[in-house]
Amino acid sequence: MAYAAGVDVGSTQTKAIIIDEDGSIVGRSLIDTGANVVKAAESSFVTALAEGDIDEEEVEYIIGTGYGRYRVTFGNSQVTEISCHGRGAVHLFPETRTVVDMGGQDTKAIAVNANGEITDFCMNDKCAAGTGRFLGAAADALDIPLDDLGPVSLKSTKPVKISTTCTVFAESEILAWIGKGKKIEDILWGVHKSIAARSAGLMRRVGINDEITFTGGVTRNVGMVKALEDRLDKHLNISDDCHYMGALGAALFALDSVKAGRAPVGRTAAVTS
Repeated sequence: MAYAAGVDVGSTQTKAIIIDEDGSIVGRSLIDTGANVVKAAESSFVTALAEGDIDEEEVEYIIGTGYGRYRVTFGNSQVTEISCHGRGAVHLFPETRTVVDMGGQDTKAIAVNANGEITDFCMNDKCAAGTGRFLGAAADALDIPLDDLGPVSLKSTKPVKISTTCTVFAESEILAWIGKGKKIEDILWGVHKSIAARSAGLMRRVGINDEITFTGGVTRNVGMVKALEDRLDKHLNISDDCHYMGALGAALFALDSVKAGRAPVGRTAAVTS
């Protein structure tokens, strides 16, 4: 059995996916990126190997993606995260024509065709506003765990309006609302609605189709999913693997190389003794 792998080195987390010849996921991992990007890529890949009970020698091609894709030193080549998210989204949800990828540092709106090829895309252009980092700033300001943001926000009955477009000033605005006696859930729902509005604006630039797939780490936030669906008045495709979409797309591109008979030239081992 031949395998292919994708390693997505993101700003906050690193993901690895290993697939078999049929494109089925046989191993996956998710770890914090931390300060050592090379080590994060290696550790994520090794963890995915262990989960799938696969020897490294059985993986014939590896592609790196994400902002740290050139630090996947044991890989064969690199593909941009935009291409990988588009490819992965269509693989999981074949009717996908619009992808919204929300990560720690940026948000991307991507238009794809039936083959998962990118036809258009755009990214947020106002620092980290409308991204996972913006949510992180809210969690810090309110001193609540990041994983609690979504569930708490859904308890809101009177959301406040968040006007800042900069993560740096988000904490100040949130603290100002607290000072005015606003409830935490109403502040958080306001934050989610603000991010959803900015994301919808990006999506309008590339075209919003009926089949939309939401990718990236923020897909795990139920409040963000609800806020986006309310803003777009459309259902979003979500799965447990949406967090791994970039790595999955990279693995699919790697599988293309395996099937094309491209030799894994010059690859170094990720497993060190």
